[in-house]
Amino acid sequence: MPQAVVRKIKKEGLDAFLFSSRPSVFYLTRFSSSHAYALLTAEGQRVFLTDGRYLLRAKERLGPKGWTVVEVKSPLFENLVKVLKELGVSKVGLEEDRVVLSWFENFACRARTEGIKTVPYAGFLDEFRMVKTPEEVALIERAVQITDEVYLDLLEFLKENSARLEDLKESDLRRFLLCGYLERGAKGESFPSIVAAGENSAVPHHETGDTPLRRNSVLLIDTGCVYGGYCSDFTRTIFLGRPDPELVRVYEAVAEAHRRALEAVRVGRPIKEVDLAAREYLESVGYGKYFTHSTGHGVGIEIHEPPRVYKTEEIPIREGMVFTVEPGVYLPGKGGVRLENVVVATERGPRVLSKVSLEPVFLG
Repeated sequence: MPQAVVRKIKKEGLDAFLFSSRPSVFYLTRFSSSHAYALLTAEGQRVFLTDGRYLLRAKERLGPKGWTVVEVKSPLFENLVKVLKELGVSKVGLEEDRVVLSWFENFACRARTEGIKTVPYAGFLDEFRMVKTPEEVALIERAVQITDEVYLDLLEFLKENSARLEDLKESDLRRFLLCGYLERGAKGESFPSIVAAGENSAVPHHETGDTPLRRNSVLLIDTGCVYGGYCSDFTRTIFLGRPDPELVRVYEAVAEAHRRALEAVRVGRPIKEVDLAAREYLESVGYGKYFTHSTGHGVGIEIHEPPRVYKTEEIPIREGMVFTVEPGVYLPGKGGVRLENVVVATERGPRVLSKVSLEPVFLG
């Protein structure tokens, strides 16, 4: 993988590229650190820079993989530039979209004093990260499997406590999910789980709070976990008791939109067709204006990463892309429905990683 990145560095006319964001550093090295830099040169040299807290472990893990591990000390910019100068770098690329402006300006200023030109780039690794290796897909699939298991446990918990549903709060269910992830070996949530009860489900990114569950309403669960550095993302909408009949109709429409979006996942076709398949169907049944977000997004080291699955995106679907399909309809004052799966694009069509059915669930 770094070799493909090295070829791009050379093609861009750079001597080296200094990756500074945590996701980029992890992608290139598979080493997790809160303070580290990965430097790749056009000649293929690999330098991992980190502070003393991670130095020993980095040497143990990355040394055998061909990385030179260097301790970076204060003053930071002076020492980073010193490494570049020692390697004969005169033109270096930086992740402008991954650092704060002051960091970029301070680094560039220091580099300039040593005759080193800095070149800003946005999304330098996107083309590589969008297409997952089999190893990456396996990690995402395990994260999805854990999410499935914990979600199904949550359904059992709700069934067992159907007599006291109104004593439970959104935050109780989020706590249940998080504990389940940790018990199964996940690192934690891939984002703060959304548990949206009743009318709160009409807010696509509701912030889980202390709202109690209510009978004869909907319960939206949007959750995921991190396993081996990779994320899952999953949404289901549950009916508690006998909800408004219109929300049942909405559920059926969203489920059909989801199925149509999946049918549009074909290698070589523009990814916008996935969004349009869902969006045009929801428009045809009168719910188009209530679908207020894109149909999906890439998933990997980060919970949201390219590609964006939206009606204006022309990027062709490539084998190995991993992204969500998550149409939703949100009726203010009533509630919302969203159904989300992570899919892998293959030559044979989409491979849905979750094993949880899209059929509606009625509890209580």
